[in-house]
Amino acid sequence: MGSIWQDIRYKVFYSGSKLNLLLAINVLVFLLINIPSVILELFGNGLISSYANDYLTLPSYLPKLAIRFWTPLTYMFMHDGILHILFNMLWLYWMGQIFEEYLGNKRIIGLYLLGGLAGAAAFILSYNVFPVFADEHVVYATVVGASASVMAIVVATATLLPDYTIYLMFIGPVKLKWIAIAYVLIDFLGIIGPNAGGEIAHLGGALLGFIYIKQLKSGHDWNRSIEKVLSHQPKVKVVSKSHAYPTVHQTPFPRQEEIDRILDKISLSGYDSLNKQEKETLFRASKNED
Repeated sequence: MGSIWQDIRYKVFYSGSKLNLLLAINVLVFLLINIPSVILELFGNGLISSYANDYLTLPSYLPKLAIRFWTPLTYMFMHDGILHILFNMLWLYWMGQIFEEYLGNKRIIGLYLLGGLAGAAAFILSYNVFPVFADEHVVYATVVGASASVMAIVVATATLLPDYTIYLMFIGPVKLKWIAIAYVLIDFLGIIGPNAGGEIAHLGGALLGFIYIKQLKSGHDWNRSIEKVLSHQPKVKVVSKSHAYPTVHQTPFPRQEEIDRILDKISLSGYDSLNKQEKETLFRASKNED
């Protein structure tokens, strides 16, 4: 048990991956709320789940939101059941790994938070603007989950690497752009269904992820945690974890124009379309950032 805990602690705090930290926070929050909640409910006491739903989920009703002003942040770390957190964390893990591989580990937390906030804004705005949500039973709706944040990362990764291929069970190889398009379409068709608030939040996160990468590629990084880095290199820089190509220590750092050209080529044709020299250029860029 001690070795397992040490391994988890290393991956969360010392591996350098902020993805592992996000996963750990989500799982920890879920366990801290639900384990004591289950125990108490065995004795007929639903106090914990009641307080969690009242104080941590995001309400659409503006007067309540005014006194629960922290919920646009807390809702994105809450989950409604085991399957909810399981699928969110799986997609966060799969897409987050790709995201960190190509853009480093300094941006994913910022994108996660921005995606969640964009989802919250879309949910609140929609439920207070569109007449279909004006019914008194609907106006008090709440939303919970990391799905908007995860959608931001999924769409951002697909926008950066549209032809990157992953293998899905029972389906086979699928390019990221088709996965992102499918999920956005499903969410759009579901905005008049029973989980309308959740689907709207997903779309808000997806839009944020798309805009985030477009802005990043044009030199505007919204992640304040890396402003210091961007002050030296205003354009996008790619971090590759591959060690297949040796570092050429005496070669000057690649020009930013060359890095941008290679990024555009990845976006159009995928990483596998790069030749050996282009891959070495990206590797030198990543070593300089480290």
